Amino acid sequence: MRRRQFIILLGGATAWPLTAPAQQPKQMRRIGVLIGQAKDDPQVRPRIAAFIDTLRALGWAEGETVRIDMRWGEGRADSIQQYAAELAALVPDAILASGSSAVGPLLQETREVPIIFVVVPDRIGAGFVENLAKPGGRATGFAMFDYSIGGKWLELLKEMSPSLKHVAVLRDPAIAAGPGQFGAIQSVAPTVGVELSAINVREAAEIERHW
Repeated sequence: MRRRQFIILLGGATAWPLTAPAQQPKQMRRIGVLIGQAKDDPQVRPRIAAFIDTLRALGWAEGETVRIDMRWGEGRADSIQQYAAELAALVPDAILASGSSAVGPLLQETREVPIIFVVVPDRIGAGFVENLAKPGGRATGFAMFDYSIGGKWLELLKEMSPSLKHVAVLRDPAIAAGPGQFGAIQSVAPTVGVELSAINVREAAEIERHW
């Protein structure tokens, strides 16, 4: 290589770091959150606070590196469906869904956005995942409890009141947890000598209004 060409090449290499474009800022991520319960629910607020605090501890500060779009269903199916559509339209990087009532509408509204659910007792029965080992699809998450605990409740009632013969179970048949939980309790009833009656939440409301 000729001396002149070598000097030009060296000079260009030395100047390159000074003329390199500035590093581009990181793209802000977006997380959707759909809560089936009311905004002032005393059980939900601490969970949301813990979620945001943990994100911050991992380096995701709300308003700086991540945007959180939160919707509250207030326990109303029509509101939950509406907010599920809104969040899906925003195409966030992921959606956190709290409760079975929130997961179903989200799965209907989007086929692309990953969904992480919490407080969902019957993931398989509700059709959210294929099995526990390999959920498949776009939804995965955590269970609040297993249905088998329902049988333990009945056993405890029997221990507290050995003469107990008849138990009424209040349930919501509109969600998978309602009939699923009742089935687990029902399977234990014969072994403890207790007769069960299922009362749906709507029927309970009708009874209360007539009292």
